[in-house]
Amino acid sequence: MTFDERIEALEASLSPFAVRSVETRGRELPEERCGVRTEFQRDRDRIVHSKPFRRLKGKTQVFIDPEGDHYRTRMTHTLETTAISRVVARALGLNEDLTEAIGLGHDMGHTPFGHAGEDALDAALREGGFDRRFRHNEQSFRIARSLNLTHEVCDGILTHTGEREPESLEGKIVRLVDRVAYINHDIDDALRYGLLSVETLPQDEIAVLGSTGSGRIDTLVHDIVSSSEGVDDIRQSPDVGEAMLSLRAFMFERVYLGPQAAPEHERAHEVVTAIFGHLVERGDAVDEVVDYIAGMTDRFALAYADAL
Repeated sequence: MTFDERIEALEASLSPFAVRSVETRGRELPEERCGVRTEFQRDRDRIVHSKPFRRLKGKTQVFIDPEGDHYRTRMTHTLETTAISRVVARALGLNEDLTEAIGLGHDMGHTPFGHAGEDALDAALREGGFDRRFRHNEQSFRIARSLNLTHEVCDGILTHTGEREPESLEGKIVRLVDRVAYINHDIDDALRYGLLSVETLPQDEIAVLGSTGSGRIDTLVHDIVSSSEGVDDIRQSPDVGEAMLSLRAFMFERVYLGPQAAPEHERAHEVVTAIFGHLVERGDAVDEVVDYIAGMTDRFALAYADAL
């Protein structure tokens, strides 16, 4: 029995809605197949060994270069999202390897300084009159293509946010769990930072989802699994889904876009704008400038701007 035949036999037990690795639409540039890994396992390894993935450890999740060892970075967020996503995929009989590769790669294109850096780089492009925008999912997709990842992994990475829905249920899991992870983990960081207290959390939503971060994640995961079992979609029940969206809106109002975030956003904007202007004035091609800035860690960007 060949390796592909063994994998096909193992994947026969997956849900009829799962993407099977032996049925992948392949890579943009054909490659000889590996004799010990599925194509999606190979993508996972390629992501983990890449420089864009390693740099995630130095990129902000919410707070810019915070003091303290326990705040989330883009790396820890990625690992947490991926771990939760795999649990959901296994419970639903979907392809864990595909889910894992999408989860690990979904934020590879994120800028330094989190979404504040993303907004600043997009604004620099618009204000500079360039005929392009910046979205971190599109940059992650650009990196995924440069790594010659499979169509299914590239699609899941591109569509983990934005208007387009993922083609696969595995991609839909990562899209939803990304929110599950960052909402609850960002609450934990905001409590540690002193921006929130347990008493200021919206009590109606807490009553539905749970009083602790782990309890809320447990509620959300169980709800996704029970709501998605046996259907060709990834869903939430109305009550739990509405509570999560309401909690997300609360976080945007009080943390992501709250008054205390203004100095951080201004700092990110100043740094990214200064670096962008310097590189463009130097004559660097705009695509190279975008790739370079998007790949920076927080500390590298701050040091680079200070040296200008």
